[in-house]
Amino acid sequence: MLSRDKHRSARFQTAGRRYRFCSPSKNRRRRNVTGVTEVFDRIMSVPCFVRTLSRSFAGGSGLFTPAVCSSCKDTVTRKMSSRRQTDHLERTASVHRQMELFSARVSDIMNESDTVKRLRLEVPHPDFSFRAGQWVDFFIPGVDTVGGFSICSSPGLLQREGVIELAVKYTRHPPAHWIHTKCSVDSQVAVRVGGNFYFDPQPSDPVVDLLLIAGGVGINPLYSILLHAADLLRQTHGHRYTPGRTHLCYSVKNTKELLFKNTIIDICHERPDKFSCDFHVTQQSSDIERELQPYTINGRISEKELQRYVDPEHTLCYLCGPPPMIEKVSSDLKRVGLSEDKILFEKWW
Repeated sequence: MLSRDKHRSARFQTAGRRYRFCSPSKNRRRRNVTGVTEVFDRIMSVPCFVRTLSRSFAGGSGLFTPAVCSSCKDTVTRKMSSRRQTDHLERTASVHRQMELFSARVSDIMNESDTVKRLRLEVPHPDFSFRAGQWVDFFIPGVDTVGGFSICSSPGLLQREGVIELAVKYTRHPPAHWIHTKCSVDSQVAVRVGGNFYFDPQPSDPVVDLLLIAGGVGINPLYSILLHAADLLRQTHGHRYTPGRTHLCYSVKNTKELLFKNTIIDICHERPDKFSCDFHVTQQSSDIERELQPYTINGRISEKELQRYVDPEHTLCYLCGPPPMIEKVSSDLKRVGLSEDKILFEKWW
C-alpha cells in the first residue's frame, strides 16, 4: 500500500450541508497548489445535493441483508424513465453521497478502446474509500460542469496501491471532453464518492450468486463488482465473505467495444468454478477474434439465456446500461422467476 503522510482538510457549507474538502499535506500542496486550490475554490461555489442514506432494503425472504447491497431499494423501485438528462448533479440529487471531497492526481492515462480512455487517479488521503459499484462526482479546474463517472477498479486496488480507475467514453459533454482532449499525467482534480448501487458483503452475510448484466460502458460498475468478488475469493486469512458463482453478460455493438475483456477472461480462467462470462455483439461486421470466439454470442441477451443463470432463491442481479435495455432485461428476469427486490439497476444516459 502506498505510504500516506499527514493530511489537512477544510470544512465548508453548501446547499445547507456541511462538507469537508480533504487535500494532501502542505508539501504536496506546494507542488500542485494551482490545480488543487482552483478545484477547491470552484467546489465551494457548486451546489451539492445530498440525501441521508436510508438503511432499509426490501429483502422479503431475508436472504439479502442491508450489508450486502445497502440502500439498493431506491435503485430497484424508482420509476424507470428513458428521458435523457445530462446534468449529473441534477440527475443524482436524491442519491446518497459521502460528505467529503478529496483531491486526486492523474497518475496514468491509457486507451482502453478507440473511444474510451482509462484514468488512474492517485487519491492520497487515508480516509478515502468506496464500495464496488459506486461512482464519483468529478470536479475539474476551469470546467463548470461536474462529471459523474463510475469507478471501474476494485476497493482492493485502492487498499493495495492508493489509486482508483475510471473508464470514460468520448463525448462532447465537458468533463468527458476534457479527459479526452486536455487531461494529462499530473493533472489535479477532486472527487467525491456517491451511489446506492454497490456490492459490499460482510462476513456474516448469506452466500449469493451474482448475475452481472452490462450494456456498453455500463460495464464500469459491474467490472468493479467482478474484481471485488475475485479479490474476496483470493483472501486466505481472517473472517471473510466467500461469494457464490458470478456470471457476466456483457452486450456491445462489436468486439472492438469490449472493455476489460482480457482481464475478464483471465478471471474466468483462474476460477472456472466461480466465474463465467458471455460477450454479446449486436452489430459485428468483421470476424470475431479467435481468443474471443468461445465467449462471444451474436445477438442481444435473451430471456432463454437469462433463465440458465437465475436461481430465484440465491441469485442477485446487477444491471447497468442504457434505459431501454434495463427495462427489457428487468422484465425478462421477472418472467423467469427473479423477484423485483433482487434486480438492482443503474442507468447511464
